Amino acid sequence: MAALRPQVLVIDDEPQIHRFLSPALDAAGYDTKRADSGQEGLRGIALWSPDAVVLDLGLPDMDGKDVLARAREFYKGPVIVLSARDREAEKIAALDLGANDYVEKPFGVGELLARVRATLRQTSARPTTSGPIKIGDVSIDLEHRRVERAGVAVRLTPKEYEVLAHLARDAGKVIGHAALLTAVWGAAHKDDTQYLRVLIGQLRQKLEANPAHPQLIETEPGVGYRLKT
Repeated sequence: MAALRPQVLVIDDEPQIHRFLSPALDAAGYDTKRADSGQEGLRGIALWSPDAVVLDLGLPDMDGKDVLARAREFYKGPVIVLSARDREAEKIAALDLGANDYVEKPFGVGELLARVRATLRQTSARPTTSGPIKIGDVSIDLEHRRVERAGVAVRLTPKEYEVLAHLARDAGKVIGHAALLTAVWGAAHKDDTQYLRVLIGQLRQKLEANPAHPQLIETEPGVGYRLKT
């Protein structure tokens, strides 16, 4: 019996997007589903529980961010936001609502396929047990609040640990500045990005082989940080 192909739901009201994207996804080994509105997309997510969702923000019946927020109430799979809105604030809002990635229109099909592959790899690599999260020579044990590098315990301040733990729980996903600052310092500090920049620098000094060229904690300029898997 042939293996089931990963299923990707594309929620977009532009027929031309479906005309060129559906064959490309099919040729790349995905089973493509289509939705032309936000409500249809939410029904599709509930019905099919796809392996990944590509979601446009500019839908005819509701804003794509509202679709994302409602989908995140019951859907845990990766969501790649696709939009002509290039403002930084839109990217941050989508990521804070739970998007895994953001691709601006116009885009190359090769780029989007690469993003789909990456998000599927990242989500499948996330731990399903309560054991330590291991990335390279770094081990993060959330249950026992213990971090090791090459088998040696790393001493972190409480704030350093909290930021690292938030990144580790969604390893592979970009976490926005405001989301991290609010979670660790409180809502009153959601705009104090300098706090976060300094702390990320400290974490890199303790966890990275070469802090100037980080391989563990990746910066998404103007948006946030990602713990690479």
